[in-house]
Amino acid sequence: MRCAAAARSLLPLPLPPAGAAPIHTSGPPLAAELDAGDALHALLSTLPPSLPALLPSLSLLSRCLTPHSVADALLCAALPPASRLRLFLFSALSPRLRSPLLHSRAVVPILLATDADAAMYDAVADAQAAGLRPPAAAFEALVFAHASAGRHHEAVEAFSRMEGEFGCRPTAFVYNAVLRVLVDSGVVPVALALYNRMVTTGCPPNRATYNVLMDGLCKRGTAADALKLFDEMLERGIAPDVKTHTVLLSSMCNAGQLKAAENLLQSMKDQGCPPDEVAYNAFLSGLCKAGRVDEAIQQLEVLRGTGDFVLGLKVYSCLIDGLFHAGRYDEGFQRYREMLEQTEVSPDVVLYTVMIRGCAEAGRIEDAFVFLDEMKEKGFTPDTFCFNTLLKALCDVGDLDGARSLMSEMAQNNVVLDTATHTIMICGLCKKRLVDEALQVFDEMGKVGCPPTVMTYNALINGLYRARRLEEARMLFYKMEMGNNPSLFLRLTLGANQVRNSESLQKLVDSMCQSGQVLKAYKLLRGIIDSGVVPDVVTYNTLINGLCKVRNLDGALKLFKDLQLKGFTPDEITYGTLIDRLLRTRRENDAMMLFQDMLQSGGTPSLSIYNSMMRSLCRKNKLSQAINLWFDHLLKKYNLSAEDEVIASARKKFDDGSLDEAVRELIKIDQEHGSVNSSPYTIWLIGLCQARRIDDALKIFRILEEFGIDVTPACCSHLTKYLCWERNLNAAVDVMLYTLSKRFIMSQPVGNRLLRSLCICHRRKDAQALAWRMHLVGYDMDAYLRESTKGLLYSQ
Repeated sequence: MRCAAAARSLLPLPLPPAGAAPIHTSGPPLAAELDAGDALHALLSTLPPSLPALLPSLSLLSRCLTPHSVADALLCAALPPASRLRLFLFSALSPRLRSPLLHSRAVVPILLATDADAAMYDAVADAQAAGLRPPAAAFEALVFAHASAGRHHEAVEAFSRMEGEFGCRPTAFVYNAVLRVLVDSGVVPVALALYNRMVTTGCPPNRATYNVLMDGLCKRGTAADALKLFDEMLERGIAPDVKTHTVLLSSMCNAGQLKAAENLLQSMKDQGCPPDEVAYNAFLSGLCKAGRVDEAIQQLEVLRGTGDFVLGLKVYSCLIDGLFHAGRYDEGFQRYREMLEQTEVSPDVVLYTVMIRGCAEAGRIEDAFVFLDEMKEKGFTPDTFCFNTLLKALCDVGDLDGARSLMSEMAQNNVVLDTATHTIMICGLCKKRLVDEALQVFDEMGKVGCPPTVMTYNALINGLYRARRLEEARMLFYKMEMGNNPSLFLRLTLGANQVRNSESLQKLVDSMCQSGQVLKAYKLLRGIIDSGVVPDVVTYNTLINGLCKVRNLDGALKLFKDLQLKGFTPDEITYGTLIDRLLRTRRENDAMMLFQDMLQSGGTPSLSIYNSMMRSLCRKNKLSQAINLWFDHLLKKYNLSAEDEVIASARKKFDDGSLDEAVRELIKIDQEHGSVNSSPYTIWLIGLCQARRIDDALKIFRILEEFGIDVTPACCSHLTKYLCWERNLNAAVDVMLYTLSKRFIMSQPVGNRLLRSLCICHRRKDAQALAWRMHLVGYDMDAYLRESTKGLLYSQ
């Protein structure tokens, strides 16, 4: 018991050499450990909280200590916190006394109960003064303490000071801790940059590193980047665990890559890493969200048959939610009743919210409120999300009085009115053109500390444009773009190191982290996030559409260029809106330039954009260009090469002047891929009529009829009119009979022209028979026939 006696007497002992590690033994017997524990408590409560004062006795006493006796002292609230922190630093330098228990259960609570920064940094400085190197565990504790208290900025600062100020090299555990903080803070680019620094400085990442980063990337919606990290993890020889697979599985499901997710599930089983309930739930949820509810049910039955899975609350919630998303409300309600009647599973807040949303979407608003009342009766407290679900339902059906009343109820019951609550109300008000009231709600958001989102701004900007309040909409857009920190915005977009897009921003962040400026990179990203709401493509589309509607196409084109300069990629709605408006105003050259810009930027024009372009080219008698445009579309649509046998055959027939045979080949290509669309052929048919190539137009009509492809009423009208001009009345009658079989109503000028042409050509009986058939399918011939036509038909 010599160690305990020496500690109780508190006799000064010689200081060990600077940097020397404490002497360790294999561990004391239980009696010695108990005596050493008593001595440790006496030591910490008596000597001043200074490592130079504590170190001599601690060094000698360490021979009789264990991780448990140290943890007991660290957890003792009666001892001074500063002394306990110094004991922690001392024990962290001893492999025998170091234990995760000291960190998780003892140190973090000490830091949370005191001034975390000052207390720990003083202790680290004290350790340096005593000739000890600062242990990485001190900074691990600081990062965890700050993170658990939600002080992300301070956690990142602790990491930055660790190496920069105290010269302590981070371990993988420290890196992982701060990576989690960065991911939770929403600054994934900084987390990725820090990961690159971790690798380049020779600190090998482990499974936890990849789990944290992949989780952050999945939540950010960048599944491709998560998959790259997964591949890198395998290349490093790190075996993924169930959590890794589940994170990746959720990412694949959210990205709609369900086949890959199914393969991953099977791979987990093959590798001896069987999926758990969370993994199965993620997969089933992915199927349901993709609208493949029947497959989810089949998979569920297979799982239940193998005994690998028990149908519980989460799965019922997932299936019911999936059925509601698919519009199969009756089946969703039936599943709910099945759960109540056949199992012991009871609904929770999540399932009640799903049921409320299902009722609301099915138009059963009263039933939704019944579920709300039942939820309260069972002791559940509806959260903000639940109330927001009801609020949206009321706004969607235009019941704004009910929505206002519900918001009042939320406030009275101390339910938080969050950003989503206000945004839902703003959207509902804007739909009813109550823009002034929507602006009042917007102002109220700022007063109660609810930051508006992109959706909030988009709804207001769209509402102002619909109300023709264009200047207010523009001012709101500028306010949105500049945010609360215009100086930051200007600093990033001006000067030599411009940050115009996410790629250049990532490069800047990487550079900062590689040079050790992790805190500076964190502040930059958080500054951008906190400075305001960044407009998205939807915002620009709203503005562009509003300018197009008021025929300010030059303003819309300028905004389009601004969108590209800010690093955004225009989507098909952006291009489609502008191209359509430009073509309507006969600005074909500008429309073609935009179309080419879309192709060069890697965009895929939608069918409607191709149709608009082909109509324009046909109007300008450029039918060949229109058809070649469609060939290019098919190559992209079906991922074919120009040398593909079928495509090459169709193009050759077109080049040789056999348009009808080329059309026949193109329809076969569509049929092989199960995607026959009549729009290109009907557009060409009208173009041929306008070019007075009536025979070719009639050939295409016959081919479409042969393949059972509907010819539009507009095509039939054009073809009939031009056939009458060409005096090809038999073909014109055939086209008219086709419209009668389809129960199309031909426009009055065309129908009267055909009947008059028959009469003039001494075919009055044929005209009368045709008029009678028109009457049988629903034509009001008294109103439809003009007086001149009646005279020719029925005069004696």
